[in-house]
Amino acid sequence: MARLAEHDKLQPDWWTKSLAGLILGFTLALGLVGLFAWFGPGGIDADTKVQFNMWLITPIWLLILSFSYLFKTGLRAIGYLGLFNILTYIVLYTFR
Repeated sequence: MARLAEHDKLQPDWWTKSLAGLILGFTLALGLVGLFAWFGPGGIDADTKVQFNMWLITPIWLLILSFSYLFKTGLRAIGYLGLFNILTYIVLYTFR
């Protein structure tokens, strides 16, 4: 089995990966739950959906935070999570 070159390995800059997952992951989770609230079953006016949306934020946020450590570098995590945030909020505000 071949060894990975140094530039192919995951970098241990966990400070930036943690901040990207905490801050950008939270805003991405809010955006994704907002998309579900508007476009999910019953639309925004569904009676039982409010509580479910509130509880849905945390698992999505923690999933994004967990996967943010799999980016090669912290700057790449910030870049991709920032891009996903921008795309999510563009879709949310365009189609609602």
